[in-house]
Amino acid sequence: MLIHPTLDKLQTLKLAGMQRALIAQMEMPDCDALTFDERFGMLVDAEYTERENRRLKTRLKHARLRLAATVEDIDYRHPRGLDKSLMVALAAGDWIRQRHNVIITGPTGTGKSYLACALGNKACRDGYRVLYFRASRLFQELAIARGDARYERLLRTLARADLLVLDDWGTAPLTDEQRKDLFEVVEDRYDRGSTLIAAQLPVKHWHDLIGDPTLADAVLDRLIHNAYTLTLKGESMRKQQTKDLTPTPTSGKKTKHS
Repeated sequence: MLIHPTLDKLQTLKLAGMQRALIAQMEMPDCDALTFDERFGMLVDAEYTERENRRLKTRLKHARLRLAATVEDIDYRHPRGLDKSLMVALAAGDWIRQRHNVIITGPTGTGKSYLACALGNKACRDGYRVLYFRASRLFQELAIARGDARYERLLRTLARADLLVLDDWGTAPLTDEQRKDLFEVVEDRYDRGSTLIAAQLPVKHWHDLIGDPTLADAVLDRLIHNAYTLTLKGESMRKQQTKDLTPTPTSGKKTKHS
């Protein structure tokens, strides 16, 4: 059988997964023992996996997650008040399908960004469209978009995401323009997609952070009433990692060698 023309056609048809799988089959010593259905099924499975991996790579690229974090690598040993059962439930992803929100608060270094990116990564793997922004960068991009007539298009992009991750939220009080931008984003996404917010400030201080009482009420009503909350506490994990790397001092007493 002349296999090269078939391989060339698979390449022309952009069936890279099938092409590689067919080459692998030809190199299998017991290939002839497989039935046609088995061999064809292996080719289809290989192409399906290839395309799923490409789509995942594209979703991760568009998400622009800050950290290469995964839910499988979350550290539950550090004493920071992380509810493992809730994290496992969130990793399952039903909250995104139900268009609920997640709020992660806690002191600096307790892993808020890691958890946010880990849930974002899992959402990408589950086939959801994810967008990640540091809050200050989002407001900056909205301001730029307003200046070059891309504002409405950017709002539509934000509204279409299945999950919008806002990291480092609440590092500074909002300006009047930022308050209005935040309301537009939250209003457009309400009941259309999920939002995950990671912040140092507890939720009880967000009203003052937003500033305008009317807009604050409107924004928080759309974010909080259907949100799962993770409240972290304790010492910075970065400090603990530094302690773990610090060499243990050796005694000044000399040891005699024989």
